[in-house]
Amino acid sequence: MRNLYLALALTALSVTAKPQDTPAPATIVATEAKKDVELNLDPSSSFWKSAQPVFITGDTMGKPAPYRTEVRARWTKENLYLLYVAPFDTLNLKPDPDPVNETNRLWNWDVVEAFIGSDYQNIRQYKELEVSPQAEWVDLNIDLDKKGNPDAIKWNSGFKVAAHIDQEKKVWYAAMKIPFSALANTPAAAGQRLRIGLFRCAATEPNRLILSWQPTMSKTFHSPEHFGSLLLTAGKK
Repeated sequence: MRNLYLALALTALSVTAKPQDTPAPATIVATEAKKDVELNLDPSSSFWKSAQPVFITGDTMGKPAPYRTEVRARWTKENLYLLYVAPFDTLNLKPDPDPVNETNRLWNWDVVEAFIGSDYQNIRQYKELEVSPQAEWVDLNIDLDKKGNPDAIKWNSGFKVAAHIDQEKKVWYAAMKIPFSALANTPAAAGQRLRIGLFRCAATEPNRLILSWQPTMSKTFHSPEHFGSLLLTAGKK
């Protein structure tokens, strides 16, 4: 009889047990700003100090990094703003930088990056935006189903960048101002979520660092299934 009760109990558990919920993606929160501003690289300024930072603390496999890179986000109806605060020991800088024209393959040097997607039905399509310590930039329209797509770099987001190196403090700063029209087909609104990966390339071989906010569990940043979430929240009235 006891075995019968045990069998019934196990059957009940198998019927009522629910599959383990998929963990919610890590989230960076962007608080709405009242109006658009010129790019600002000071994290203690009135524009940035209320933004809750997240930190890039490891490489793509989750191994701890020697640097703790800070990222903050704000938004308006027209633009998304990102600020990076990146400590360093040495910098891997491209000779003869060109901050005016797009620099292809900028990822071969020190750079911070944001991969942003609005299509939750096809996560393999997203935008890639980068800025270097010398304010060089590149923006790409990524479709992973079009490997080696030569048209990716022809896309133009219209984003603006700023950067500064503080040699005394051994920190470099970068900011992006990205038109929302380049990221999504719908207007920006409180409560909206985008998919986002936050990355950094630093130093030179053999000490090259490929750093990721959320581990991609591969040797590349291009693993959209491991992106986090960007949440737009309303500003204070």
